[in-house]
Amino acid sequence: MNKLIDENQMPNVAVIGVGSMGGNHARVFATMPNVNLVAVADVDPTALYKVARTYRARPYADYRAMLDQEAVDLVSLVVPTALHHPMAKEVIDRGIHVFIEKPFTLRVAEGKELIAAASEKGIKLAVGHIERFNPAVAEMKRHLEDGQLGRVYQIHARRVGPFPPRVDDVGVILDLATHELDIMEYITNSPISSLYAETERKIHGSHEDLLLGILKFENGTVGVLDINWLTPTKIRELALLGERGMFLVNYLTQDFYFYENAFANGQWEGLSAIMGVSEGRRVKYEVKRREPLRVELEDFVNCVLYGRRPEVTGEEALRAIFLAEKMIESGDTGQVVHLLNGKEML
Repeated sequence: MNKLIDENQMPNVAVIGVGSMGGNHARVFATMPNVNLVAVADVDPTALYKVARTYRARPYADYRAMLDQEAVDLVSLVVPTALHHPMAKEVIDRGIHVFIEKPFTLRVAEGKELIAAASEKGIKLAVGHIERFNPAVAEMKRHLEDGQLGRVYQIHARRVGPFPPRVDDVGVILDLATHELDIMEYITNSPISSLYAETERKIHGSHEDLLLGILKFENGTVGVLDINWLTPTKIRELALLGERGMFLVNYLTQDFYFYENAFANGQWEGLSAIMGVSEGRRVKYEVKRREPLRVELEDFVNCVLYGRRPEVTGEEALRAIFLAEKMIESGDTGQVVHLLNGKEML
């Protein structure tokens, strides 16, 4: 099998794991003009045959049988986190490009092994940090880089909602906090230099379901994580507080607001220094909404077709796993964890 696909060839795609999220992967691939969704695999026959019928893909109860019988170029792996390493390793060993839903792996060591194997085979490995592809996040980052907010003081992520019964192999840190740990370093363009976590397990059988975290970034920004599976409504928000006001993104609605600090915008410097902060305009920026999953999977396909670097590489996804491990360590020990120059990982 070719390691990179000819751009005139229609790559054959398969999805392993077609539950709630995997079914969406199948839907997106089935409607993309430059790939063929040829097969899906899942151990749950109800989910398997529903998705296979809907998107006209061949169903397999055994993913190995699917890989043996189908000429697959790309695989999307949407299975429980504990299965990411062994299943992705098998896909990579067969020379097939692989997209892995986040979290990348259960442990840093597993992620390192997958990265090395993909590099050795010369194939593409990408990881599904979907908020990187959220148009509202992209718009926020553009305004931030234009200097509209000035110096950033604080970045605050709130990712809360009801307990998902489908997740039983990891807690909220690996399942949810990895989103925010990745986005925070991406948005601030600065590594986390220290972190502290308070965690609780209230309803989950074996893992933490509540996290309150404090982060310090190398550039001086302070981060706050408010994450749980205990809130009876789903909230996904990211706020950046800076000298000229506050940015607020709603991940779910893709709304992006700027709340202006009036004394830092148009007032003479002396008055600003005396008065500090004052409520100014609220600006709602126009965001060209797109489904982040579609943008994400299009990026992966284009990486394979044209040999480009994925937007979220294995190394970047590994960083999120490393930081998650440190959050778990802090929650277990009650201690602040300091990172060497903010860049320590391996």
